[in-house]
Amino acid sequence: MQRNLYRIVSYKVRHNHDVREFLNSYRFLLQRAIDTIWDGIEWKKEKNRIIPMIPKSKFKRTLRNQLLKDWDYASHYVDSAIKTAYSVLNSWRRNYIKGERGRTKPVVKRKFVRVKETLYRFKDWKIIITIKPRQFYLEFDLSKAWFRKRVEGSDLGELILKESELVITFRKLKPTNTKKKIAWDLNLLSIDGFCDKGWIRVDLKPLYTLHITYENIRRKIQRLSKNKQKTAKKLMRKYSQRHRKRVKDFLHKLTTKLAKEFKGYEHGFESLEKQGMFTKRKIHNRVISKQNWKQIITLMSYKANVRLLDPRNSTKTCPRCGGRMKHRKGQVLECKSCKLVINRQLNASINLYLRMRGFPPSMNVWKEKILPNLRRSGVALSGDETDDLLPMNPEGVEVDVSQGGHMAIKDDVR
Repeated sequence: MQRNLYRIVSYKVRHNHDVREFLNSYRFLLQRAIDTIWDGIEWKKEKNRIIPMIPKSKFKRTLRNQLLKDWDYASHYVDSAIKTAYSVLNSWRRNYIKGERGRTKPVVKRKFVRVKETLYRFKDWKIIITIKPRQFYLEFDLSKAWFRKRVEGSDLGELILKESELVITFRKLKPTNTKKKIAWDLNLLSIDGFCDKGWIRVDLKPLYTLHITYENIRRKIQRLSKNKQKTAKKLMRKYSQRHRKRVKDFLHKLTTKLAKEFKGYEHGFESLEKQGMFTKRKIHNRVISKQNWKQIITLMSYKANVRLLDPRNSTKTCPRCGGRMKHRKGQVLECKSCKLVINRQLNASINLYLRMRGFPPSMNVWKEKILPNLRRSGVALSGDETDDLLPMNPEGVEVDVSQGGHMAIKDDVR
């Protein structure tokens, strides 16, 4: 099966099965697997750095035999634990090489089990999971599930069993030969897109306000903890949970609206890493930590065709001649070579759009592919002889298309 032809969607189903003992046993099993693999890691010096080399194929057979000795459940869960342990350690290794993790062994804290396809049966919209062969089974009825119509004809994938819920994954066939494309530039207070409809701006100020509101609430609770620890702990748990739910609700509504508004489009997003954006400035770091860029991309990948783009120099490059941009007042840039004047976010989204389409920045591409779309969305031009863009709404003010400004997704997703 070619994975790039499919996209994975997941849904949660609540349950009342008592699986605490099983999940505890699996957590210890997974930790044992991680501990054993960790002890087998070889540390090699390469280019003045010590690189961890994780043991592979032959080691897995020995590890499997060790873990099976005291395991009371289906043997396939040992294979699942080994696969998960390698996934955890490979993720740790990648982050270690980037400098984002230290030489500290990962510890399993969450209780969950990845259920392989060999451990369950799916028939007539009923899932039967084997825990102990011929002794202990779990049954889940999906015949009345709200998502049934959405996944008709899809293949059921891996399951994740938790204490009170089952996460079900489906493989859905991606739409092929998508011609329409839209590129999104992710910013602190907005998402700016560019496509055949022109410049699209999505306002994220309500989301940022939501983060600030609950940050202030947590500060008040922390002051209360000096005198009333139990009350403060209870309030902190309550408002932290409420904060997560409201953010999640906002993001779901936002991504659903984008998927419907641009149905049939391939959505290109910057592949951003927060770790590389942190500096010595505390206020800057606090602002960066509040961003939900990865959650937006993840949720959009469930609802539309998503592609990750390289964000390097998307702001600094001129989309008309390929020259270098310099900052002017506010959010306005000017090209040092061709003197193009353009909004900073719009500039980045156009460059990302060009990368999606495989076009280099050039005068011909600008006139044939970019300029008509800008005129279509109502972005003001200073003259056909230069085609310079005026700094339209440099402060990020949303203007409706019907009023002659750039297209805006209105703030009705709160």
